[in-house]
Amino acid sequence: MAGTREVPRSRRWAKPRYVPRRKVCSFCADKTLVIDYKNPEKLLSFITDRGKIAPRRKSGTCARHQRILAREIKRARHLAMLPNAPVHVREPEMTG
Repeated sequence: MAGTREVPRSRRWAKPRYVPRRKVCSFCADKTLVIDYKNPEKLLSFITDRGKIAPRRKSGTCARHQRILAREIKRARHLAMLPNAPVHVREPEMTG
């Protein structure tokens, strides 16, 4: 019995550790994708439900493409292709 080592009970039944997978920038992976303010359907996936630009850690874009993405979203907002705020926030309050 001197040659057999037993694994401690705590490690034997422990769950495997959660290791997050690194997100890959979709624009770097697929070179044919173009970030353009004239395509608001594509830009909508990078905006939260509250109308904010999604951060890099959520969208998975690299720093270079995140800067381009933010610029194009702002351009689309300026031309009223994208909303500045969600509809339920812009509703006027009832008075009286």
